[in-house]
Amino acid sequence: MPKPMPLIALLATLWSLPHLSHAATIGEFGLDLEGRDLSIRPGDDFFKYANGQWLAHTELPADRTSYGTFVQLLERSQLQVRSILEDAATHTQASVDSPERKIGDYYTSFLDLAAIETKGLAPARAGLARIHAAKTHQAIAQLLAESDLGLPAPIDFGISLDQKNPDRYVVVIHQGGLALPDRDFYLRDDAQFQTLRQQYQAHIERFLTLAGQPHATDSAKKILALEIEIAKRHWPKAERRDRDKMYNAKTRAELAALAPLYPWDAGFNAAHLGQITDVVVSEVTAMQPLSQLFIQTSVDTWKRYATFHYLRTRAAVLPAALDAENFAFFGKVLSGQPEQRVRWKRAVESTNSVLGEAVGQLYVARHFPPTAKMQMLALVENLRRAYGERIAQADWLSADTKRAAAEKLATFRPKIGYPDHWRDYTALSIDRADAFGNQTRGQRVEWERQVARLNQPTDREEWSMAPQTVNAYYNSSFNEIVFPAAILQPPFFDPTADAAVNYGGIGGVIGHEMGHGFDDQGAKSDAHGVLQAWWKEADVAAFKALGDRLADQYSQFEPLPHIQVNGRLTLGENIGDLGGLTVGYRAYQLSLGELPAPTLAGITADQRFFLSWAQVWRTLYRDESLRNQVLSDPHSPAMYRVNGVVRNVDAWYRAFEIAPTDALYLAPSDRVHIW
Repeated sequence: MPKPMPLIALLATLWSLPHLSHAATIGEFGLDLEGRDLSIRPGDDFFKYANGQWLAHTELPADRTSYGTFVQLLERSQLQVRSILEDAATHTQASVDSPERKIGDYYTSFLDLAAIETKGLAPARAGLARIHAAKTHQAIAQLLAESDLGLPAPIDFGISLDQKNPDRYVVVIHQGGLALPDRDFYLRDDAQFQTLRQQYQAHIERFLTLAGQPHATDSAKKILALEIEIAKRHWPKAERRDRDKMYNAKTRAELAALAPLYPWDAGFNAAHLGQITDVVVSEVTAMQPLSQLFIQTSVDTWKRYATFHYLRTRAAVLPAALDAENFAFFGKVLSGQPEQRVRWKRAVESTNSVLGEAVGQLYVARHFPPTAKMQMLALVENLRRAYGERIAQADWLSADTKRAAAEKLATFRPKIGYPDHWRDYTALSIDRADAFGNQTRGQRVEWERQVARLNQPTDREEWSMAPQTVNAYYNSSFNEIVFPAAILQPPFFDPTADAAVNYGGIGGVIGHEMGHGFDDQGAKSDAHGVLQAWWKEADVAAFKALGDRLADQYSQFEPLPHIQVNGRLTLGENIGDLGGLTVGYRAYQLSLGELPAPTLAGITADQRFFLSWAQVWRTLYRDESLRNQVLSDPHSPAMYRVNGVVRNVDAWYRAFEIAPTDALYLAPSDRVHIW
């Protein structure tokens, strides 16, 4: 008598059948075929071939800097959350500690523009008075470290998992202090960046004038000059990706010796970290130059800097004139966004940022059925199996490293939909009539929660994203991927869609996140999440050579004049995309078992798989937003997450009969195959 098939395998087999008994949400089987531009050869520009008509006929909303699949799902999630919050806002008789009461009161306070306007700057007076009262650099260091004020700081404190001991939390010291997206915005001499800095200075002057601060013109000059000096001492983003360089364990005494001019004790005590004896320093060679700058800069300049950033970061809950001026620069000028998002959308975003899991608990109950979680787990297991095959077949990897990689894959843990245990927000007091105070208390309570965990076991059940978030992540210290419920919707995932479409969509994206465990940085953590060398030296060298080739490919892309993709900065994400699509394709084949891959509407299964990947990444950009992403984001722009990947996947060439004369064609010897 045959053994019964395990549940996961059974689900995978059932899901491999085309789900044509129920209509897919998009099209007949999950693809937007009308969005293609069939006048373009797939091999010349696969991104536009798959999305050209959609790109040509879709209007970028005035309140967005970019628009595509992720934003469409985000707006769907926001509408769903809005309904939850508006219902919760009517629960005025509920206990003040109930999730419904807290989220309802927070949402209501953020929407109450009349109350915010009436209060004016009064809620900020106490914080401003503390800043203005500072007389010494020690006092400034205290202000920069206090959670209540939430100020950016050139030398900043954080708390995270210890990458070399995931069973404990550790204090991390890192660079900070900039308002513009990256150091390049302060240091590049191109005309556009010179103009942008002039506009930033003019914005600071207008903002401080509106806030009633004296000497606004002089303050704006000094604040910009200070941030330029901070930027000069920052590590570039590409260098900050190196996890080995970014992990520098130090005792408090060693930290003081590293940068003896900085008033460390004042900062530690203000952050409630006075008892800490050891830390991890990130950008270690930046600490001394930043500490010297801190002491060399006058207390008066630091007070002006702190005043501006204290008010800037709270503009949304201050009078409308300040909020509008803040948006005029950071929204319109910096990001090219013509219009501010309507208040209710911003209220949803703010509530999610402070009370994410309280909202998420209600969101899941309404919008994420348990059956979806089971199907996702089946897909993940096929991806795990496919990764195992790819690791075993990697001809550049030694047997010893293959065994260690297989162990890491076996211990890899997926978290799908929502956490099993919800965060307790009892310590956070929410006042229906105090939007400014709610934001401040949210910052303080979250920091206190982080500090309290320093002597506690690490929480392996914790999620860093709420279920209503349209995103996902890989956590190298716990060797886990986390996929919130909100991203598990069409076009990423549709239980009624064709399997090839689902594997090309959410399968490729999950494969991407799993792939971060084996990219140029995630691969530095072993099966237990410990940052340590577990590869043979020859394997590291071979891996680096493959990564260098991929980085060189992406560095040739130039989405805007004189703005090129940084193949080093984006390498980890590009490896994730390449591995995700390659492994997702193999996982789809595994899901079929002995069944043939069906052709639907004249489109083969392989074609549907790659079209699904391309349609997941369809995105429109404003030029300013595209520039900001290229200079500061480790993710490549959407068009290269399609074109840059498929040209390295052999199956794509077969599926669309790509010829050597096509623009994206790479000779077999030039294609990069890692996993």
